[in-house]
Amino acid sequence: MASETALTPTSYIEHHLGFNSSSVGNGAFWTLHVDTLIMSVLLGVVVFGFLWWVVRGATSGVPTKRQATVELLMEFVDNQVKSIFHGNRHAFLAPTALTVFVWVFFMNAMDFLPIDIMSTIYGWLGLHSWRSVPTSDINATFALALSVWLLMIFFSIKVKGLGGWIHELFCSPFGTNPLLWLPNFLFNLIEYVSKPLSHSLRLFGNMYAGEIIFLLLGMWAATGLVGTAASAVLGAGWAIFHILIVTLQAFIFMMLTVVYIAMAHESH
Repeated sequence: MASETALTPTSYIEHHLGFNSSSVGNGAFWTLHVDTLIMSVLLGVVVFGFLWWVVRGATSGVPTKRQATVELLMEFVDNQVKSIFHGNRHAFLAPTALTVFVWVFFMNAMDFLPIDIMSTIYGWLGLHSWRSVPTSDINATFALALSVWLLMIFFSIKVKGLGGWIHELFCSPFGTNPLLWLPNFLFNLIEYVSKPLSHSLRLFGNMYAGEIIFLLLGMWAATGLVGTAASAVLGAGWAIFHILIVTLQAFIFMMLTVVYIAMAHESH
């Protein structure tokens, strides 16, 4: 039997950054990243199932550690929403912010799983290309940002009416003079297009870069004992720092969601 060809640095990175894809129909346009979809749904079911279980068993007496942790999380998110949105935040915005923060945080946190060990486990299951971190896929982050964008438009129309929303598109921020309708519309169009782009690319860029750094550190382990030791030490240091990145990116994504939807309730 021929010996397995050793992976080069390029092929090593490409192997770990490959997606488990499935094409729908005849065109590549409808290619689905099955790993991203399954990991996102699985994390959502597990995390929110846990929160539901804790809340369902909540008591008015001395809270358990689980209940206290969830209550602190909910209070933290509610305070952030209260500082930005002054309407009835409990009707929609606060629960949405909690959902976004917790879901994105746990999708980001999958980056802490050892890449090579998880690749071996996935290989045992017959999954030779499987990404554990959904938010390192631009399709996932853009889908989340696009959902927020659609909610922003929905609430703009709901609060201001279709006519009021159209009037705002063409008459803000420069004035109602017909000569300013086109500049107003172009200005608002740029704003509407830039929001989902910046919202999605910020999260994707940070998580993708973190994954690349873990891969580069992991490659040192193949250079011998010294490389293995250096990889372990630097990898542990980066993982500790990455805890901040994972939490911060989830927080920023949540805050931008709150800001965008709160802005939809306001007039220029």
